[in-house]
Amino acid sequence: MPLLIRRYIQAVTGITMIGIGVAFNYMANLGLGPWGVLHDGISKTINITYGQAGILTSLIALLLWIPLKQKPGIATIFDAFWIGLTADFIISILPDPQTLLTQIAYLVTGITLIGLGTAVYVGGDLGAGPRDGIMVGLERLGLKIGNARTLLEFVAFSIGFLLGGKIGIASIIIVLSIGRVLQVFMPFFDLRK
Repeated sequence: MPLLIRRYIQAVTGITMIGIGVAFNYMANLGLGPWGVLHDGISKTINITYGQAGILTSLIALLLWIPLKQKPGIATIFDAFWIGLTADFIISILPDPQTLLTQIAYLVTGITLIGLGTAVYVGGDLGAGPRDGIMVGLERLGLKIGNARTLLEFVAFSIGFLLGGKIGIASIIIVLSIGRVLQVFMPFFDLRK
């Protein structure tokens, strides 16, 4: 398979996986992940949907690219809109979990899809998404990619908490795990040579 085609496939696949993972985390109803807490807080504050808040957050995050000297790519724009649209769609069709075991399964599925999806599309090197561009910029400044992701998760969680976003035990689990999942899968998909 030609390299450029593989890059496009990775971008579309990874970004879609993230959107689905975001929906699973939302529907688990055990507390939202850091970005979910932020999106929930924003959606409650300015009365927009959860997915629309994700799109707004993406556009704001792009402003942080300026001091990090990040350059957007095709995946940057796709990510900014597709994750929120995908999450809103999956939330509308995913059944509510009826048991704690199902909630936990939704949570694990969400964490895995977000971490793996991030590795897949960032590794495709067609431009990081708005939030992940910050992560990659911090990596270039010397932070390990997993640590950069964990730092971003903590900042998003803190701001979302202050805005009244929904938190729970899953919020802490997600903060501590998505960066690690990303770090495990990144070597298998990294085309950023």
